Amino acid sequence: MATETKNTIKGGEFVVRETSYRDIFIPEDFDDEQVMIKQTCADFLDAEIFPKLDRIDAQEEGLMEGLLDKAGELGLLGVSVPEQYGGFGKNFNTSMLVADVIGAGHSFAVALSAHTGIGTLPILYYGNDAQKEKYVPKLATGEWKAAYCLTEPNAGSDANSGRTSAKLNAEGTHYLINGQKMWITNGGFADVFIVFAKIDDDKNHTAFIVERSFGGISMNPEEHKLGIKGSSTRQVFFNDCPVPVENMLSERGNGFKIAVNILNVGRIKLGAATIGSSRRVINQAVNYANERVQFGIQISKFGAIRHKLAEMATRNFAVESAAYRAGQHIDDTYGTLVAGGMDAVTAKLKATEQFAIECAILKVWGSEMLDYVVDEGVQIYGGMGYSAEAPMERAYRDSRINRIFEGTNEVNRLLIVDMLLKRALKGELDLMGPAQTVAAELTAIPDFGETDDVPFAYEKKVIANLKKAGLLVAGAAVQKLMMALQKEQEILMNIADIIGYIYLAESALLRVEKLSNRQGGDAVQGQLDMARIYLHAAVDAVYLAGKEALNAFAAGDELKMMLMGLRRFTKTEPYNAKDARQRVAKQLIDANGWCF
Repeated sequence: MATETKNTIKGGEFVVRETSYRDIFIPEDFDDEQVMIKQTCADFLDAEIFPKLDRIDAQEEGLMEGLLDKAGELGLLGVSVPEQYGGFGKNFNTSMLVADVIGAGHSFAVALSAHTGIGTLPILYYGNDAQKEKYVPKLATGEWKAAYCLTEPNAGSDANSGRTSAKLNAEGTHYLINGQKMWITNGGFADVFIVFAKIDDDKNHTAFIVERSFGGISMNPEEHKLGIKGSSTRQVFFNDCPVPVENMLSERGNGFKIAVNILNVGRIKLGAATIGSSRRVINQAVNYANERVQFGIQISKFGAIRHKLAEMATRNFAVESAAYRAGQHIDDTYGTLVAGGMDAVTAKLKATEQFAIECAILKVWGSEMLDYVVDEGVQIYGGMGYSAEAPMERAYRDSRINRIFEGTNEVNRLLIVDMLLKRALKGELDLMGPAQTVAAELTAIPDFGETDDVPFAYEKKVIANLKKAGLLVAGAAVQKLMMALQKEQEILMNIADIIGYIYLAESALLRVEKLSNRQGGDAVQGQLDMARIYLHAAVDAVYLAGKEALNAFAAGDELKMMLMGLRRFTKTEPYNAKDARQRVAKQLIDANGWCF
């Protein structure tokens, strides 16, 4: 692994700590083997998926299963599965790379993601040796397909309120499962289901590995959906489904913990998938803009179109930068835990859990980035964008589910702040100390000193000030509202927006700084333009979110002082984003596609 990572950082710590570019991973760090895996994924999409999109969406019988079989033959289902179970045993960031590239595969990407993620990982991470030896090799090759049964008609975001029950039979040999699950991806053809049910009057779920062959399983017809039409989505009914006691996954009552930890992986992988999906849309939009002629010239020469293309690329670049930064931090933490004596499986769980905040950020900002990109893609295509004969219609519909998958974006925003504050209360992260320092700074004389004459010093100062703005708002909210803050969802989402924009803006800047030190500033002008465009947009977003939050709980002179502080911490020098977007767009147009 070609990485220069030296210093470990805890999840969420970016809010109060400056990160060096030397301590992050960027996509340009992938080694030859990883680039080869990336190319294998791209070739698979070109050969097997893109020519069959209509057939996939029509749910041609046996097609999706056959495509998963072919992916299994190439090893794409077992990239992160240990070699002892028939996988490649690659690290987390390599599995992120696969999710990224395959993310462009529309409904196929959903099927593969569900199988390799929520379908396989619960057994890999929580199964005992016998369970892993029985199931994981067949899942890694695709011989068996997997699905995940958590959601119920009355248990969506509040998953632990599910009513599916498990009762031990009189002989003590099997649990009889009864209940209804819905929105089950791969439900129509899965051989193995991860099913969550409550034993007797337990407060929390227990997880079970259920084979279709056990019996007592029936299904509704395929759901008719807005998008991802090729993804098998069924309601699954369990009627005295007999599950051997040895198929309980982990311990009794541990199901909710399994669900939460697996969702952390699902969230960041979804964030990665949006990168590949949006990259494909950007390529198509650039191609079309270069071909489409209006008023005697290519529409790619129009400033309004160039603005769109540059903004699409900028948002993708920021999410991509943050995704692999977080992915490598998970890998680094895993390595540290294993070196300290922790077993590999527990270390993987702990490492991902450590960066649950970043996972939620990537899920939210990735899905919203993709929705923006596909919407502008439709607009660039104009009337053809609305036609099912052109590619944007499918991309537009397929994108929308991502803001609901893996926990809605609203739930994830609330989780970002909730997890951050809980870590502060536990003493795992010092938030209040820095927040008090920022509060004291409000009454001090502002620093009007010159920025150091070193590369990126000004941008780093802007980032540092954005963190102060976030600490100002979050600290004041905690101090003013205390326990009542948990009920103020609008304020919590304001704070989450501040945190997310900071993480992405800093990630993009660090990536450019690392590239600049490696290749020279002139070679990465386009990337620098995108980092600066995103940074200045983030400043405005932080100010608006901060102002809205402060206005919601403060008043009088106290409010005026905090608003003045917020304005101070979101003050920037004038920046010509229009010209920067023109330069970014020109690179895309000249290359006729993604070139960063």
